[in-house]
Amino acid sequence: MRSNMKKAAVVYPMLIASMVMFTACTSTEKPVANAATPIASSTPNVVAEPSATASASPTSTSTPTSTPASTPSSNVNVKPVSSETTTSVTKQIKDMFELAKAGKVAGIEFAGETSFFQDVEKAWGKADSKDAAGSGIYATYTKKHAVIGFNKGDQIIDIRSNDPKLQTITLAQIEQALGKPVDTKVNGDDTIYIYKASDMFQLKFIIPKSSGKVDHISVFDTKHLVNNMAG
Repeated sequence: MRSNMKKAAVVYPMLIASMVMFTACTSTEKPVANAATPIASSTPNVVAEPSATASASPTSTSTPTSTPASTPSSNVNVKPVSSETTTSVTKQIKDMFELAKAGKVAGIEFAGETSFFQDVEKAWGKADSKDAAGSGIYATYTKKHAVIGFNKGDQIIDIRSNDPKLQTITLAQIEQALGKPVDTKVNGDDTIYIYKASDMFQLKFIIPKSSGKVDHISVFDTKHLVNNMAG
């Protein structure tokens, strides 16, 4: 009996010791799991995200730069240009009217009443064509942008100009410079606006309905349509 108790006394401490060692072994495995946690430190590699965000933000600054660029172009002030143009056209029309008082047209050195067609031929040569119209004969000089009308006595009674500089003028601009015409006539597609420049001469603006702008002007002698000395 005593021998059995001695054996138990030896066995039990060994069991206890083995249990302690087992517990110790199992507790030392926990640090192994903890040792794995540093592996999660690979997450700092994800820090690449801030660099992507930083690089994206500068590109958005392109929006402010485009806005100032468009602002100056939208603020272009065209009023001074248009007012200068209006003043220039008004002066041009008034100058035509002053010349018409003397039977003249800008750019043409001849005058109604005082000049003769032979003067034109001496200076410009033969006309491109001649056509009878009403009581006069009309000679066309294409390169001069001119048509010269004269009566049977060779006296100039009508000077017409279709200079391209005239062909941007509208009726509204004419009326702004000279007021309403004293008379208006219609000839096919053309409307003729007549202004009295003097007791002898009329200034006419011929405007086709199709364009609404001057095709040509005419300084017309109202008193010498027929030369009574011409026979």
